[in-house]
Amino acid sequence: MMTTPQHLSYVLRLADNALILGQRNSEWCSHGPALEEDIALANISLDLIGQARLLYSHAATLDEALSGARKTEDSYAYFRSEREFANYTMLELPHFGPLAGTARTERDYAVTIVRNFLYSALMAHLWTALQSSNDEQLAAIAAKSLKETRYHLSHASEWLIRFGDGTAESHRRAQAALDYLMPYTREFFATDAVEIAMAESGVGPLVAGLEPAWQADVEQAVAQATLKLPSPVKHVTTGKHGEHSEHMGFLLAEMQSLARQHPGASW
Repeated sequence: MMTTPQHLSYVLRLADNALILGQRNSEWCSHGPALEEDIALANISLDLIGQARLLYSHAATLDEALSGARKTEDSYAYFRSEREFANYTMLELPHFGPLAGTARTERDYAVTIVRNFLYSALMAHLWTALQSSNDEQLAAIAAKSLKETRYHLSHASEWLIRFGDGTAESHRRAQAALDYLMPYTREFFATDAVEIAMAESGVGPLVAGLEPAWQADVEQAVAQATLKLPSPVKHVTTGKHGEHSEHMGFLLAEMQSLARQHPGASW
């Protein structure tokens, strides 16, 4: 199998998604709404960052084959600029949504849960498909990641239903989070040249082909939660093309600052 720039870009997209959501979820560490949830979100964050590490290591191999440059996981996580990251915009958003009064408002756990649900529902299908990739290393990463993602999806689904079918306040917050985040999911299924090249070469599926199964899963869980899906929107966000929200720079500044202060250090 010939290594191509599109192949590298595809693997980096997967890695960036896992890293950025892992970073966001880690913000609940020691701030969780309950001790059990504090631990659960920490474990989910570790799973996602572990997936990112495997994918970045694979990307380094592809990168070296293409350019001869030797890179590490840290090269991709800590020493790229905002425009070089290719994660979905939804994953970089803070843990507060339409109910927030100011940018310094308290985190809203409903936003966290709904985001984890929507993303995990997608990745459960994508990792399943990637197990058949002709990139054997990516297929192995997919097999490992699928087991973790099924737990992430189960956790988020249970809380989505608990919030939606709970008190009037929890229902209101869950519905607001769903209304806020669903429009960002259009980016999941926006096909571009990278995905087309990967589908043609047998590396990965067109994510648009996974949309009906994802939609069915989402509709089932939302119905159980007594929530309603918002009306579709036309706008498609562009995080996977390096065009991010205003929140991305702040997230990277916090995540990268220590490594950039001490380049080459190890601990």
